[in-house]
Amino acid sequence: MALPSKLYRFKIELSDLEKGSYQSLDFRVAQHPSESLSYLITRVLAYCLSFEEGIEFSPQGLGDPDVPIISVPTANGNPKVWIEIGNPSARRAHKASKTADTVKIYTYKDPQVLLNELNSEVVYRKEDLQIYSISSDFLAQLESVLQKDNKWNVINMDGSIMVNGEKFDFQTELKRHASG
Repeated sequence: MALPSKLYRFKIELSDLEKGSYQSLDFRVAQHPSESLSYLITRVLAYCLSFEEGIEFSPQGLGDPDVPIISVPTANGNPKVWIEIGNPSARRAHKASKTADTVKIYTYKDPQVLLNELNSEVVYRKEDLQIYSISSDFLAQLESVLQKDNKWNVINMDGSIMVNGEKFDFQTELKRHASG
């Protein structure tokens, strides 16, 4: 018998000073039984940091290798923006780059491992990949306050992410990495 997914709700006041965007977000995220909390929280942060009209989590869940984890689809349903979490394979990054105008990767792992793989393989438009890393210590802090219902303020400003709630206030650098 398969383990059930856990469902988390997020009410987020997003202030993205980089884009001049302010949004009130209210969404639910299912944690797949094999998904770590670091992956889940990175997925939530990637959704917030990449927010634009039409953004969506993969309706097929995490197990479909042919679709992005998060995307912004075009009118015909193809991804305009393809967002990956963790350290996707060079093959997957290649497919994403050939499919979407913009590819973003948010990693909670060692970004050098990802960069080494990408740079050792042929990846279409490798130099255009937007690769960001989020500190594992920061994610551990967020894991410690994660609840079934979460009310967070997320602020993206000058290369920093700040997340606060009623009883916590955490901040980290959002590091951008170049490939190619």
